[in-house]
Amino acid sequence: MIALVRYQSTVLLLSQRYLAPLLLFLGLVTVLTSNDTGPLTATYAAVAVAVLLCSAWLTMALIALEDQPHRSIVVVSAGSHLRVLLATVATAAVWCLLLTAAGLVLPLLLGTHTAGPEDLLLGTMAQLTCAFTGTAIGLVCSRLVFHRQGYALVLALVLLLSVLLGKGVSPVNIMLTHLQNAPDSAAAVAPTGVLLAVAAGLLATAVAATRAITRRRA
Repeated sequence: MIALVRYQSTVLLLSQRYLAPLLLFLGLVTVLTSNDTGPLTATYAAVAVAVLLCSAWLTMALIALEDQPHRSIVVVSAGSHLRVLLATVATAAVWCLLLTAAGLVLPLLLGTHTAGPEDLLLGTMAQLTCAFTGTAIGLVCSRLVFHRQGYALVLALVLLLSVLLGKGVSPVNIMLTHLQNAPDSAAAVAPTGVLLAVAAGLLATAVAATRAITRRRA
């Protein structure tokens, strides 16, 4: 598994397809948090939205790196489709962790904040909730599921808007609403932890659905 993650990360780096989602993330965080003096709950909520968008894009780009013949060779070498799929999710998770680290630090550098342990914990959980949800969307809208990427892109945009704006229909929307109204980070840690677990469940469901579809096509 580690070798597969290393291989996919290397291919992603060499392809430079990580640049667009990375630049989008940095641009959004800079615009949303520059000269910010408000509560860190709202600040990290804004950063989490950037993670959601970029994790979905990054996952779709990661899966699109290889055409079907090349992916078949990787599957044979790895031993199973599931192993390659899990390695893809793990690779996306590694990159999302890097984004999360940047998302924790950049608002403190660009704005005026005093961060405590509960603030950093909340920021981490909020961003991971969005990262798991975005990765799930990226999986079900990837080339593994849709051969025509135009349809996949439209579906990805619809799903992203739904999880962001659909009131009470996703852990992301519930979390963002709660963070906007939370009096402080300590009060938001426990509810955000529950939503993080729900987002992890969504990701597991997306992995299972993607695996089932690819198995039928095999």
